Parts: sequence; structure tokens; C-alpha cells
Amino acid sequence: MDDVAKTPVVASAGARRLPGIRDLFPVLLLAALCVIFALLSDRFLTVGNGLIVLQQSTVLLVAALAMTFVIVNGSIDLSVGSTVALSALAAAAASGSMGAFAIVPAVLVGFACGLLNGALFAYGKIPSFIVTLGTLVIYRGVVLLYTRGAPVSISDPGFLQVYASRSFGLPHSVLIALAALAVVAVVFNHTVFGREVRAVGGGERVALLSGIPVNRVKLGVFVLCGTLCGLAGLLQAARTMAATAQLAQGLELDVIAAVVVGGTPLTGGIGRIRGTVLGVMIIAILSNGMNMIGMDPYLQNIIKGAVLIAAVFLTIDRSKILIIK
Repeated sequence: MDDVAKTPVVASAGARRLPGIRDLFPVLLLAALCVIFALLSDRFLTVGNGLIVLQQSTVLLVAALAMTFVIVNGSIDLSVGSTVALSALAAAAASGSMGAFAIVPAVLVGFACGLLNGALFAYGKIPSFIVTLGTLVIYRGVVLLYTRGAPVSISDPGFLQVYASRSFGLPHSVLIALAALAVVAVVFNHTVFGREVRAVGGGERVALLSGIPVNRVKLGVFVLCGTLCGLAGLLQAARTMAATAQLAQGLELDVIAAVVVGGTPLTGGIGRIRGTVLGVMIIAILSNGMNMIGMDPYLQNIIKGAVLIAAVFLTIDRSKILIIK
């Protein structure tokens, strides 16, 4: 009897340790990366490089904020890179006639991509992995079909003035990403929708029995993700002053890595926006630092993959998974 009584105590202690690991891992990793790259390069800890890191991380930040909702909901979106590319193409194609208002078609294209993903997942009952794996190819195919491999340049001064210039020494893209961060944080932490997303990710059957419109929440998550990816596509197009067929290729790996490294487990139900911000900074600094010290690009992919596996190993809630397949 004594052994039986002690078992729950041990389990609860282990459960209490997991959040500690999840919280400390991104902070410790970020600090370690800063120290390592500062020792390896004199140019790393400079104001100029700091601004470069901020500007390079804007697209990743906006897309990772979108992915946070999807992963907390217990799903996955592999099409974010293709959605960003298609939205960037819409912005570039419309910039000549619409100027700064090209944000409208960019966001609408992202919205439509998210709506299709969400409808197929929530109402078509197709797993999100399969749906977004298919739309990853479809959206990228649309970009290739339209561009035929040639870049669509952006030269409109109004567009570039709003999205590619600076104010108070900060790029406008950084200010727009920070504004998106503030809005998303409010939605995630202080709205009914944010609570419903966490509830569905934590236990879909319980959420359904509690009266939460599960399918509507699932649809809303992917619509929000697509809309934010539309904004990310606009920022990417402004940064490169063009939309290309290869734009944002592989972005989904960095986005998923940023969210997971930030402490949001793939099992769903748990997540923090500030953790995602930390994850974005880790991925951005990791990429920036490896480029600064002249590391082989192929080796960089290996290291990013290793960091992602380590993050999943340390943050996954194994109590929610009975069988690993």
C-alpha cells in the first residue's frame, strides 16, 4: 500500500519539473548562443548587426506567431512558406497600380490560403499534416506557374517608402512586426478565442462537451495563420524588392523550430507568445551567427535540425502520448 501511495507523488513531481525545463531551455540557449558567437566574432555584438538580426527576423516572427496558434491547437501547417511566397507575389504584382495598398491583396491571398487549409481540415476531416503538405505544393505551383521562374520586381516608390524605409533608425518592417506581435499577444492571452484554442489543443473531446465550437475554432486558427502569413509575405517582398519562385522556400522548418524551441510542445494545449519570440530570436541569431563566422550552409541545416530535435525532446509532454509511432 505504501508503494502505491508514493507513486502519484513521484509523477506529480516529474510533471512539475517539465514546465521548468520548458521555460528555461529557450532562455539558456539564447544566452549560450550570444556568448559563443560573441567570442567567435568581434562584429556580432554591434548595433549594426543587432539591426540586421531584427530586420531578418521580421518575416520569421510574423509567421511564427501564426504557427503558435496552429500548434497550440494541436495541428500543424506545412504550407506557411508557400503561403508567404504566394502573398509576396500578390503584393509585388499589385504594387505598381496600388502602391502601399498592395497590402490588401497580399493579406487577402493569405486569408484565402488559410481558409482553404482550415475548411479541408476542420470540415473535410483530413489531417492537417496531409492538407498542408498538399497545399504546400499547390501554392508553390501557383507561384511557379505565374512567374515562370522569373522575378516580379517592385519599384513603386510609395510601396517602398511605407514598407522598406526607416523611421527613428528602425526599419518599418520591424515596427509592423512589433505591432502584429502586440495584437496577437492580446488575442492569444485575453480573448475567448485564445482560450478556446488552448482548450481544443488540450483535449478536443472535452472542449466539444464543454460547448466550444471545435470546428469553428480549427477553421479560425488556420484563417488567422494564413492572414498573418499574408502580412509576412508583404514584408518579405518589401525586403527583397521582388517576389521570386524560391521566396520563403524552407521557411516552414524555421517557423516550426522557432515555435517549438520557444517552449510550445507539438502535443498542443500549451504555449506562450513570449516563448515564440524567444524562439524566433534563437533561430535568427543562430542563422546570423553561423553566417558571420563563415560556416558551411549545408552544416547550418544540420545544426538547425539538431536544435529542433533537442527542443522537442526537452519540451514534449510525454504524459499525453500513450504510443510513439
